Amino acid sequence: MKDLEKRVRQLERILAVNAELVSNPQQSSLLNKITQTAAELTESESASILLLDERTGDLRFCAAATAEVVPLLSEIPVPVTHSIAGKVLQEQQPLIVPNAQADPRHFREVGQTIGFETRSLLAVPLQVHERCIGVLEAVNKRGGPFTEEDVEVLTLLAAQAAVAIENARLVEALQEAHRHLQELDRLKSDFITIASHELRTPLSLILGYASLLQEQQPKSRELEGVLRAAIRLQHIIETMVNLRYLETGEMPFFYETFNLCEEVAATCRAHSVLAEASGLALEVVLPETPIWIRADREKIRLVMDNLLSNAIKFTPSGGKIRVKVEERYGNAEITVADTGVGIPQEALERIFERFYQVESPMTRRRGGLGLGLPIVREIVEKHGGRVWAESVLGRG
Repeated sequence: MKDLEKRVRQLERILAVNAELVSNPQQSSLLNKITQTAAELTESESASILLLDERTGDLRFCAAATAEVVPLLSEIPVPVTHSIAGKVLQEQQPLIVPNAQADPRHFREVGQTIGFETRSLLAVPLQVHERCIGVLEAVNKRGGPFTEEDVEVLTLLAAQAAVAIENARLVEALQEAHRHLQELDRLKSDFITIASHELRTPLSLILGYASLLQEQQPKSRELEGVLRAAIRLQHIIETMVNLRYLETGEMPFFYETFNLCEEVAATCRAHSVLAEASGLALEVVLPETPIWIRADREKIRLVMDNLLSNAIKFTPSGGKIRVKVEERYGNAEITVADTGVGIPQEALERIFERFYQVESPMTRRRGGLGLGLPIVREIVEKHGGRVWAESVLGRG
């Protein structure tokens, strides 16, 4: 009966550690808790966890039942080739050492450093995905030698410790990746700021002189090429700056009430010449009654400019673009449909990511930065709306 009660108590303590594993993300406190539980359930004087240092190839203490000695223990490298813990790590099997002082594998520097005598020892491997990352030890069992029951208990606790360590490492890797992405984002913003500042002044001079020279030589193909390239560069700079300001919240929004249908119609008229020159039919479908919205007129115009430019860019000659405005469930909805090359299903969500471009011959031929649709999404979402894409490959 006493053995049964002891077993129940052990399982209760192991379950308690498991519950804490789920709720407590702090690795150090959890591992100390596991070593304390290991010492208690195996009736040992102490317990500790050693982890393999991938850089040096040694084992290092990271937790102990007596937390105060961990800083001192952590300074002691335990060799894998000449220690009991190292043997357990290499063979990935539990090991009971009834007389540590007589065992030549016993690494005595630990006891000498902290003034602790190891008489008996039980060590089990910490395994993650069939890979051994460390060792859990219980030291100096009271009232007799270590038993197979102790091995079972320590093995269960070792499994919990391994999960805690692996989770902590994954969290650390994610945090490091997040910090790296933040740094890349900061560098990108700095680049955009510097590039736009340094390029705007000389670009304005180039545009000014080229326009002046074109007035004197209106049929010069070379000047037309210079102007087109300068205007394209100006558009790229403005696009990058707009996206940066939108993301950082530095771009002001000026809200007014206006008829969305009129604004869409005006934008479509502005793009009709380019559509016609590209051999495309541009159809605009508007409701009979106005749709009044409160929004930033210039930003909505920028949304339409980007959507129409994209449709014209990726629709082959002879195709059709259809713009429809309607009111649905109390919301204004704009649909821009084309008969272009279409987008693969796996790329539909990614087209709103910065600098992402669907790989296709038309993309390579037409160029671009992949910033138009991200700007559309930022503006629409800041207005409390949403934007999405639907496509059938080869049909638009």
